[in-house]
Amino acid sequence: MEYHTKIRELILDGSLQLIQEGLKSGFLYPLFEKQDKCSKPITLSLDTCNLPELCEMAKHLPSLNEMEHQTLQLVEEDTSVTEQDLFLRVVENNSSFTKVITLMGQKYLLPPKSSFLLSDISCMQPLLNYRKTFDVIVIDPPWQNKSVKRSNRYSYLSPLQIKQIPIPKLAAPNCLLVTWVTNRQKHLRFIKEELYPSWSVEVVAEWHWVKITNSGEFVFPLDSPHKKPYEGLILGRVQEKTALPLRNADVNVLPIPDHKLIVSVPCTLHSHKPPLAEVLKDYIKPDGEYLELFARNLQPGWTSWGNEVLKFQHVDYFIALESGS
Repeated sequence: MEYHTKIRELILDGSLQLIQEGLKSGFLYPLFEKQDKCSKPITLSLDTCNLPELCEMAKHLPSLNEMEHQTLQLVEEDTSVTEQDLFLRVVENNSSFTKVITLMGQKYLLPPKSSFLLSDISCMQPLLNYRKTFDVIVIDPPWQNKSVKRSNRYSYLSPLQIKQIPIPKLAAPNCLLVTWVTNRQKHLRFIKEELYPSWSVEVVAEWHWVKITNSGEFVFPLDSPHKKPYEGLILGRVQEKTALPLRNADVNVLPIPDHKLIVSVPCTLHSHKPPLAEVLKDYIKPDGEYLELFARNLQPGWTSWGNEVLKFQHVDYFIALESGS
């Protein structure tokens, strides 16, 4: 409650301004105008490929020499890949077009200039073999909480397991690290006091994602003692012990403001966060390397890793535009 009291006015006033803009522009609409603008949640068929189970199965595949087959570059427009192709390397779509891959009979869309590694936390080595360091790393860890403990929907990681993610090996000099976090003070303190220091990351800002409905109301009452209509993002910069050359050192970016608000209508898909590329663009250098950890979808120009990294790339989540649209 002390934390909530501290940021309450910021959430209220900042959101109000953005919501008014949303109503004015027609992106949001008053309740009485609500018609069929909300589409029904998409449910996929039961035979859809279970990605976490595939990751578990991959642990029993024969491993190749670490220096071999670091990447799989997709060439054909529609490519069938085997599980073994996927699990032993980072898969890249270097073209300027979306590609379709078929995995165990299911079709997934790969955005242009995107790459991914489908694996769990015990099999991150191909990402390290990728020989890339990243200027931005976004992390959405599966935090432990009571509802997750009661649910079998997804597994969670302990603080110790999260600390073992090899950020120092993945981060370029001056890398911007962004970690999504729930409102639990325990998790906020852990990031600021333990996690970031263990990775040589200095906290530079705390942002807030405010969740609203299509009509511009908070998804939960702002002062609800149970669930709050906002979550946090902790931003930090990697502090280098030795002076290393920076990528695009001559390009200036804006300083990162504290307590920036991101206000959006949450996706109907469970725990799906808004993409941050557009929000971060003023604070990061162009033509950098960007990485999302614990991703469940792909983004153009980004590398993504997770044991469900293709989940929301399934073709059934997309609507084909009519030609000429």
